[in-house]
Amino acid sequence: MGQTTIEKILTNHCGKEARANEIVVARVDYIMGQDGTAPLAINAFNEMAGQEVFDAAKVAFVIDHSAPSPNEGVSALHKLMREFSADKRFRLYDIGEGVCHQLIPESGEVGPGSLVIGADSHTCTYGALNAFSTGVGSTDLAGGLISGQMWFKVPETIKFVCNGTLPKGVFSKDLILYLIGDVTADGATYMAAEYTGEAITSLSQEARFTIANMAIEMGAKAGLMEADDKTFAWLRRFTNREFTPVTADEDAVYAEVREYDVSKLEPQVAKPHQVDHVAPLSEVVGKPVHQAVLGTCTNGRLEDLRIAAGILSGRKIHPGLRLIVAPASRRVLLDAMAEGIIQTLVEAGAALVTAGCGPCVGTHNGIPSDGETVISTANRNFKGRMGNSNAEIYLASPATVAASAVTGKFTDPREFIK
Repeated sequence: MGQTTIEKILTNHCGKEARANEIVVARVDYIMGQDGTAPLAINAFNEMAGQEVFDAAKVAFVIDHSAPSPNEGVSALHKLMREFSADKRFRLYDIGEGVCHQLIPESGEVGPGSLVIGADSHTCTYGALNAFSTGVGSTDLAGGLISGQMWFKVPETIKFVCNGTLPKGVFSKDLILYLIGDVTADGATYMAAEYTGEAITSLSQEARFTIANMAIEMGAKAGLMEADDKTFAWLRRFTNREFTPVTADEDAVYAEVREYDVSKLEPQVAKPHQVDHVAPLSEVVGKPVHQAVLGTCTNGRLEDLRIAAGILSGRKIHPGLRLIVAPASRRVLLDAMAEGIIQTLVEAGAALVTAGCGPCVGTHNGIPSDGETVISTANRNFKGRMGNSNAEIYLASPATVAASAVTGKFTDPREFIK
């Protein structure tokens, strides 16, 4: 009996054959914590009488959620992270370097076959690189920092076969929103999602990150894809390390196989206040928008900014609407500057904020007012997610966000794409 991708990766890291629903203890290849979770992990590390981290070369902390610090309390937490990482001699990405789920792939430390844990639920993003990466709690992270190991219940796997190619004006964000709407927010709880098919392989590597990033929004433990030439070309920009890709066996056993033809998919939105409250964009076209957000770990990459700039070039955002742009990393920001993308966005009326999580988490940048409607490229629209429970957040693709910023209302981006 064959194995799924996640069973194979866990087998390679635990020293025995791993099968769905078994409990295994596996060594980890990389560990990450961010400023919302790392301080708790530091406290737990000390309570466990930890002395040193298992391997300083395989650990990183990232200050990205509240960066720069919005208040005295957060500044104290940032100081704690800086001092702990300096003492234990591992990498800390400080303010302005970017959001963790862009920086860790850019580090070159993660690739096909890797096993990664991070104290952030969207650590599943790295599954686009054919890795098993997953979010854990701060206490589990502390245990991993000390031991270099983590226990797992081996997830069952749902295979998503996405046939066809996405129509012009429809993007990977639309596809993953559609899949989440179909599966529901808890339809894949503690399972792995394997994304396959022509619609996936035809996507750029950056677009694939968007889909893997939101696996958690259907409850999945991980979202994995096969590695191909696009994957290795992307990795070669950042590392010379050799990685061994992992592919599911033809006779692998899946909990479920779901097939889709995406060739006629329309632009999608997730309506308040649930990520699986998904509908075709056409259902809300014309509804006024007060704030638009372009960025986050879901859609703050260079390709996303380029798509938005293509729509905003030579245009202005609608009067009375705010467009906030948060590049996913300093590297993305510099590349976007070199291409003239940032100038295009700023000339259109965008407000550029520090590379990082930006308005998504709702701690400082871009908190909406009561009764306002926000359209965002982020991954969550829970009530109060952006810092105000009396605002409404809609999720959409960078193209839909940019088109809506021009008109001041929900707008189909295909009107702007030749």
